[in-house]
Amino acid sequence: MRFLCLVFFALAPLLSGASHPNVIVILTDDQGWGDLSVSGNTNLSTPHIDSLAADGASFDRFYVSPVCSPTRAEFLTGRYHQRGGVYSTSAGGERLDLDEVTIGDTFKAAGYRTGAFGKWHNGMQYPYHPNGRGFEEFYGFCSGHWGNYFSPMLEHNGTIVSGEGFVVDDFTDKAISYIEQNREKPFFVYLPYNTPHSPMQVPDEFWDRFENKEIVMRHRDPEKEDDLHLRAALAMCENIDWNVGRVLEKLNELNLAEDTIVMYFCDNGPNGYRWNGGMAGRKGSTDEGGVRSPLLIRWPAKIKPATRVNTFGAAIDLLPTLAELSGVPLMSEKPLDGKSLAPLIMGKEAAPVVNDRLIFSGWKTKYSVRSPRFRLSTEGKLYNMIEDPGQYNDVSAEFPEEHATLAKQLKRWKSEMLTELGEDTRPFVIADPGHIWTQIPARDGVPQGNIKRSNKFPNDSFFSNWVSTEDSINWEVEVAEGGNFEVQLFYTCDPGNLGSTLELSFGDSILKGEVTKAHASPLLGREQDRSRRVESYTQDWAPMTLGTIELEAGEGTLSLKATDIPGAEVMDFRLLMLKRL
Repeated sequence: MRFLCLVFFALAPLLSGASHPNVIVILTDDQGWGDLSVSGNTNLSTPHIDSLAADGASFDRFYVSPVCSPTRAEFLTGRYHQRGGVYSTSAGGERLDLDEVTIGDTFKAAGYRTGAFGKWHNGMQYPYHPNGRGFEEFYGFCSGHWGNYFSPMLEHNGTIVSGEGFVVDDFTDKAISYIEQNREKPFFVYLPYNTPHSPMQVPDEFWDRFENKEIVMRHRDPEKEDDLHLRAALAMCENIDWNVGRVLEKLNELNLAEDTIVMYFCDNGPNGYRWNGGMAGRKGSTDEGGVRSPLLIRWPAKIKPATRVNTFGAAIDLLPTLAELSGVPLMSEKPLDGKSLAPLIMGKEAAPVVNDRLIFSGWKTKYSVRSPRFRLSTEGKLYNMIEDPGQYNDVSAEFPEEHATLAKQLKRWKSEMLTELGEDTRPFVIADPGHIWTQIPARDGVPQGNIKRSNKFPNDSFFSNWVSTEDSINWEVEVAEGGNFEVQLFYTCDPGNLGSTLELSFGDSILKGEVTKAHASPLLGREQDRSRRVESYTQDWAPMTLGTIELEAGEGTLSLKATDIPGAEVMDFRLLMLKRL
């Protein structure tokens, strides 16, 4: 994949005195279509989320990607995620190419205040960072998942901070504060919650409702259910609903509800086996259950209550839809894959291109296409989704022409997307002049020698077993602009291992420092987990200042190693931070 440079666009005219609605977009993580009571699930109650459908519009069939970062990229750009260089959920593959124009860019250029609060998952280092993608305010984390949900290490516009309480409550607090501070101007608030993604942690108030509750509605294959995981997911969904209620209550309190668009959707199918309307597939699948999401949108001033939209919609449609509803001009010079759903939402007839369209789904080696009547699966089977929504019966022999047509269209789309994606040759950009801070986490590093990653899922992992002066941690980077930088390191170190000498190098520049303060920490997270996790546990990371290094612009290897190890090992390593001086 070619390395793409940031393209600057002429700013659209600032908003005139005409009314432009505020916009709040709430995106949840690993919550399936069936994890709402508005979808018919009686295992839980989500009255605040349900109210968006009662007071506004809801889509019968709305589609996202099978996993997290692709859906976010498609929401941000109105284009299939492959076009923007997104091919993984970690280690750089989640980054959205820099020549893509985002919904944040679009609304910011139109004069909106823009803030994002939660899980970003489309690039960490600026200009991939949300502050470089049109969001002037960001609070949360940029990785694909997080290891602890109670007062964890987070960031605020690039600076490391400590969270305050349960993360979803915290993100909601910060979003509400932003709304209060910017109530006099149109605002665009993106609230991407990180639950019910694992680890399965939720406050006692919500867990207590489900710990011993009778679960009535089951997955189509109930023997596959993990009881504790299922109960925790439902509890996390009710916590989300409570927080959505807090946002809606604040809008009422500030007299902003009437002219504020509130949109709610999910990023993929459920992250476990639980009731999901009998659909085939879950998170990671391109079958119906892996890619169907609710889409609820309320705008009391313009959208009639209980509007039901039966025409297809997809995440790629949300940018053009919100732009049209808000009277904001589109900025992208590239063609969008998405279509505006505004006419449908407003109760008008949509153009045939929307009514008769195909929706494609792809992730790694899995591909599927949905027409108004059929779904062609990644295995090449054809399903009549009207008569067989659970995808039980292959009707390829009964409808050979339809099968051939969809197979041809899917093959064409796959070829186009693979060509767009290409090969990833992008280094990690550090020291960009647009941001004072650069995070360089263990997630993006490559360990050499004895060093081990704490978990195969790298997003919130750390490095341990650093026992030899031959060991190192390396990052392939591009220094965007040279200069002098203060280097901070986040670590833990037992008292008996104190005193190692560290060396950070890039090209001819070398910085040496000593670990002079012990900071021991147990593994954190297990005591809060409601069911067993698959991701890494975390620790209470301490910062230490390593010193100042001068970096020259250009590509190369940033390397961290130890030149002297007086104890059994150096440290457990989590993160480097660069601060431009």
